Amino acid sequence: MHTRTLGQDLHVSAVGLGAMGMSQSYGPNPGDRQAMITVLRDALDLGITFFDTAEVYGPYVNEELVGEALAPVRDQVAIATKFGWRIEDGRSVGLDSRPEQVRRAADGSLGRLRTDVIDLFYQHRVDSSVPIEETAGAVKDLIQQGKVKHFGLSEAGVQTIRRAHKVQPVTALQSEYSLFWREPEAEVIPTLEELGIGFVPFSPLGKGFLTGKISDDTKFDKSDFRNIVPRFTPENRKANQALVDLLGRFAGQKKATSAQIALAWLLAQKPWIVPIPGTTKLHRLEENIAAANVQLSPEDLRELGIAAAKIPIQGARYPEELQKLVGR
Repeated sequence: MHTRTLGQDLHVSAVGLGAMGMSQSYGPNPGDRQAMITVLRDALDLGITFFDTAEVYGPYVNEELVGEALAPVRDQVAIATKFGWRIEDGRSVGLDSRPEQVRRAADGSLGRLRTDVIDLFYQHRVDSSVPIEETAGAVKDLIQQGKVKHFGLSEAGVQTIRRAHKVQPVTALQSEYSLFWREPEAEVIPTLEELGIGFVPFSPLGKGFLTGKISDDTKFDKSDFRNIVPRFTPENRKANQALVDLLGRFAGQKKATSAQIALAWLLAQKPWIVPIPGTTKLHRLEENIAAANVQLSPEDLRELGIAAAKIPIQGARYPEELQKLVGR
């Protein structure tokens, strides 16, 4: 797989792997730890060198999983993790990006990841009670100490990005972006381009919806996060099926899958965009990686973009309380 460069000279595979779903959020926890370790190691064998986790996934267990899987090949991969939550009694109880908490989180993540340096350290959500300059300064100190290589932000608004970047250059912003959620095109992407910051879209397949494997009558496990997402009510899924149908038509023309078209479209937007689709299955991993070889012509991109823009997507992407934490 070819590589791409994020922000301040972080070189990674064009497609990364989000590990969150190996521990939480999408249905029952896979449970078979060794099977997930195998998938993570297979990913590297297939060309992925960029792996994404966070202390709050689990909490902690996802970092431990990634750390165990990648310790033998640590020099071949870039690991991104995230801080910014206060965790008590095994669950997150609110945001906390105070400098002392950032330092504690870094030390904890280093131990769980079995490494002496974090390649990319994101603030998971902007903490409005702590000036971003203080948080960025804490990460700058960690970089100077050699514990962190690169600073990132997640779901931050453009003014926060600018303020943080003045204190410590930001290497990457991680936020949701796909044909299912195109809001970053208005302000975020132009700002990142201006400042030389990379973009790491999470949920590049619309939390699975753009794969074409979810319909209005799909039943999610009771533990699945999508049960509380307005966009995933049965009636909204039915309305939003038009976008999946569009991807299916392009997929047929290109002898690809809907998921591959969705990822190829993302990759074609900017050379500094690196999506991180998640999976727990080897065949899906292979499918996602192959998207890097799907060629969409300028005419394909224009036609797909215009057609998708005409489809009104129904439903908010987050419940109201979670939506308050993004775009700050």
